[in-house]
Amino acid sequence: MKKEDKASYQKCKEMCKRGDCPPLLVKFDSHEGFVVEADGFIKDLTIVAEYTGDVDYMSKRENDDGDSIMGLLFTDSESKDLVICPDKRGNIARFVSGINNHTREGKKKQNLKSVRFDIDGEAHALLIAIRDIHKGERLYYDYNGYQNDYPTEHFV
Repeated sequence: MKKEDKASYQKCKEMCKRGDCPPLLVKFDSHEGFVVEADGFIKDLTIVAEYTGDVDYMSKRENDDGDSIMGLLFTDSESKDLVICPDKRGNIARFVSGINNHTREGKKKQNLKSVRFDIDGEAHALLIAIRDIHKGERLYYDYNGYQNDYPTEHFV
């Protein structure tokens, strides 16, 4: 991560510790389950959330029934690939919806991007706004931003 980007990341972490976070609201949708909406304006390129949870080897989680596992680190050997598992410890990021990346309409919904960074030798997954997001908009990102392993054709 560039020095300037690391400074922005650190400032974001400090702001969140003070309670100065992006305006987000978790809601229950009878069709989609728990979802996240903007509770105020979110500017383009804002770090909306860091995807958090326990980090484990993908090979240990292949038969896991968790629906919120995110790929963190992809290597030449699948036995060394790492994932984030927010089932025991997580945050609001686990409720952000995925897009149906098999349809044009689904792709148009995307307003966040999942980006991986090396910060002081540790891998981090950040959800970053890719455009201005207005109050009431549901938050979406492409679950297959790095690999096409996640079946999304049934997403609305």
